[in-house]
Amino acid sequence: MNIEILRKYCLEKPGVTESFPFDEETLVFKVMGKMFCLTGIDNPISLNLKCDPEHAIELREEYDEVKPGYHMNKTHWNTVSIIGTLPDNMILELIDESYDLVVKGLRKSDKIKLEQIN
Repeated sequence: MNIEILRKYCLEKPGVTESFPFDEETLVFKVMGKMFCLTGIDNPISLNLKCDPEHAIELREEYDEVKPGYHMNKTHWNTVSIIGTLPDNMILELIDESYDLVVKGLRKSDKIKLEQIN
């Protein structure tokens, strides 16, 4: 998976924006102002993605490419290698899960705004 595929996939989701809030190399995707995916732009070898805590543990136990979130809350975030053996469709599913978890946690007013975007 390359950065353009990742960008296109994330930006096709309702309410998503991209920015560089931390530095010039870390691309952050947000839905309604809340982060759901972070990656390096020059050499995207991993993604930080939000994950259900129980599912995060399962993924870490099953796949070497999934580690506790680097510089993130390790209970709720994973760092997922995108240059290993994980198939692209699984990585896209993990992005979907992250997006859905963030949307689920939005304030009611933001959920209403997001529905209007759809």
